[in-house]
Formats: sequence, C-alpha cells, structure tokens
Amino acid sequence: MIAFQSPRRQFLGQASCAAVSSIPVLNTLLNLSFAEKIAAVTAPTNSEYRAVVCLFLSGGNDSFNMLVPRETTAYAQYQATRSNLALAPGSLIDIHPTGQNDFAVHGGMPEIAALFEAGHAAFVANVGTLIEPVQNRSQVTALSKKLPLGLYSHSDQIEQWQTSLPNQRSGIGWAGRTADLLQGLNANQKVPMNISLDGSNVWQTGHQVAEYAITTTGAVALQNYKFGWQQSDTTAQAFSQGVDSQLAQQYSNVLMQTFNARKKAALDAYNAFTTATSTALPGGIVFPSSYVGSRLQMIAQAIQGHANSVLGAVRQTFFINLGGWDHHSGVLNLQGQMLPQISAAVGAFYNQLVAMNMQDKVTLFTASDFGRTLTSNGQGSDHAWGSNQFVVGGGVQGKHIYGSFPSLAINPASGPEQNPLDTGNGRLIPTTSCDQFFAELALWLGVSPTDLPLVLPNIGNFYSPGSSTPPLGFMA
Repeated sequence: MIAFQSPRRQFLGQASCAAVSSIPVLNTLLNLSFAEKIAAVTAPTNSEYRAVVCLFLSGGNDSFNMLVPRETTAYAQYQATRSNLALAPGSLIDIHPTGQNDFAVHGGMPEIAALFEAGHAAFVANVGTLIEPVQNRSQVTALSKKLPLGLYSHSDQIEQWQTSLPNQRSGIGWAGRTADLLQGLNANQKVPMNISLDGSNVWQTGHQVAEYAITTTGAVALQNYKFGWQQSDTTAQAFSQGVDSQLAQQYSNVLMQTFNARKKAALDAYNAFTTATSTALPGGIVFPSSYVGSRLQMIAQAIQGHANSVLGAVRQTFFINLGGWDHHSGVLNLQGQMLPQISAAVGAFYNQLVAMNMQDKVTLFTASDFGRTLTSNGQGSDHAWGSNQFVVGGGVQGKHIYGSFPSLAINPASGPEQNPLDTGNGRLIPTTSCDQFFAELALWLGVSPTDLPLVLPNIGNFYSPGSSTPPLGFMA
C-alpha cells in the first residue's frame, strides 16, 4: 500500500500558512474548536471511484412545473394557483413515489420519469438557500430570522448555491472545499480533481485548488504545441522544441519561474488527460447533439479515463452550466424546449454509465439560482426562493421525493394567512436547506462527518454531523 499524507493534515498544514483567502476556514476551525477534534479522511480502496456532476440551470428554473403534485386536492390547488401557467394532466408523466402521494413530471422529461420509476432518480422538494430554519412569512416580514444576502438576486443566489454560504459573499465553493480535503486521495495529481465543461466557476474553486477547464472535444491544448517528434510538421516541431527549451530553463525571477511551472503543469495535464480519454466509450450509446448532451458525453469519456489505470483517480467533480432559465415570459414554450434537452441528455448519460459499469459510482444533481413565483405575471413567472431539484445515479435511493413538498396555496393580499410558507405571489420559503442537500453528496464523496463543517460551515444549523441518520437520505 502506498503511504500518503492524510488529506486532513495536508489541508490544515497548507491553510495555516496560506494567503488571506484561507482565513475564513481558519476562523471556522478556531470558532468551532475543530483543530484538535477532526479525524483524518479515510483513504478509499484502489478500486473505489466516485464522482459528482453538477448540472447548473442558470436563470432560475420554474421547477414547480418540473415536478407537479397529482393527488386530487393538491393538483386542484396547483391549477388554481398557477392559473395560465398550470400544465394540463394529459401533458404530464405520472410518477409513483414509494409510500408517498403520486406526482408527475413535465411531459418533456420521459427519461427522468423512467429513471425515477426504476429507482435510479429522486427529487428534493422545496430546497433553497437558508442561514437558519425559517418557518413562516411573519418571521421574514419581521426580520426575526437571518435571511440570505441578496435574496431573489441572480448573482447572489447563484453564488450561494455554489458556495453554500448564504450569510456572506465568497469566491470559494463547496466542491472546491471538498477538493481541498480529498484531492490527495488521487494518486495522479497531473489532472485536478475538479473538471469544468463551462470554464471558471465558484463551485469548484477552493483555497488550494481550482477547476480544470475542458471542452466537449477534450483538454485545451497550447496552440501548435505537440508532444513527441513531428516529422511532417516543421512549424509545430520548431514551436514545440522552443517551448520545451523554455520549460527546461531555471529562472531566478520568482514570477517567471512560477509562470514556467504553471505552463509545464498545464501541458502535463493536457497530455495526461488526452491520453486517458482517447479510448472509445463502450455500449454504442447515442448522446443527443445538444449543449448538455455533448458535455455529458465528454464527462463520460473523462470518467472512463480517470477511473482506469491511466490516471487512477478515485474522486472527481464535474460542472456544466446551462443558461437561459430566466423565464419572465414564454415559460411554457421555453420549458417545453429546454426540459426535454435535459431529460434526453441525462438519460443517455445514465445508460452510458451502465455500459461502463459505473452507474453506482457517479451521481448527477441539478441546481439553479432559485425557484420562481407560483403566480403568473401574465406571461411567465418571477424570481422566488424554494425550488425542486433532482438527483440521478445508481447510488441514489430513488423513487422518492425527499424533503417536504409544500402546499401550493397562496396568501390573499389581505385577510388570514392560508400558507405560512408563502411570502407573496407564491414565493415559497424553503423547507430544506442547500446545506442538507449538499451534505448528502459531500458525505457520499468521502468527506467524514467530522469534516463536514469545513465543507459546509452552516450545516450545524440544520443537521448534526455526528447523527446516526443522514441529512436527507437520498444517497445509499
């Protein structure tokens, strides 16, 4: 067995002498007296591989038309509240959660419905950014509870969904903090643990790590640079030799030496990643040629390369960002075009994982800025708070709606309160926090319960990391 330094000790050691950006984590450690209490992360076996894929729907998906109640009274309330935004029963696909009332998904999501019915997908209901539990509209109105910064703001809520820090603005994401802890488990460090199909993002940015950005065709190369001898291309050969000569130099200038080292690391990562992803995917699975489909196909390629002996990675995260969900108008038509793209791509991705025998080792989840108003603005819906998300994977305890699906009744402009969760126009207070949602995924990736507050500093307000029960229960 190869000896390695505990990622916990490595993380603390680096943080103690790192730049100012590490101070918030150090303050968390000191304030909560974790410095001498936290156990080391346990290294997984060599054969174990786990990856999490974040599919971020930027703009705020109207998710109460993605997941619809089908019990008679609840559906009637849905119709009354949503008015001209309500989907007719015939346009929905019914699903049958185990031990719960029936629900339905949007008619453009047959693949998600099939995965749910097969027990490979689940929904998390009315989840959103929270600093502490909020029970009713009166607490919001009176400001008797701490509320997320910039509530209903795209930029603030996107950031908070990716950082899980609703009480402060930060450029460090929870997947980045997870990688700070777990990256040492990957034997080969040439290719980072966090891989993005959509460039720089907060979610994968840590104190010590950042995302490795690729495209749908693979790693991004240095133009004209080629590994090995290029007999038929004298231009590429001359350029490549010049770069190699430059990389071999030792510079007295610290900035030049650092730049040189970074460039060499980037070239090494490109070479390693390209080699690892050169093998065709098995099973003959056809991915849709859509924005999400092409990205999930590349992620499948990367998973195959990372999980095999070429790179030997055991932990990975992947990020996709699909924009265009800010449907203040045309919500029915636009969702009718966009949700089928999501469903078809995720369905193909899961089938590919099955063909690779990796379905139990990879979990995909959705996230979005916020939910949208249950009421119609005449043409669409506006910014709100709580939303519904789904998770897919062989390790998911599927065919279940997790959290608490809320009443869809709305409060009148005056008179007695009908729904304590409605803050106005169907802006629903979340009944499940992002911290609970993300804690399930972080623990499944291998973050120990005692390490969980390092990844999710706010988790103690919703869940005790030492509990014998899981935060929500959707991961096996």
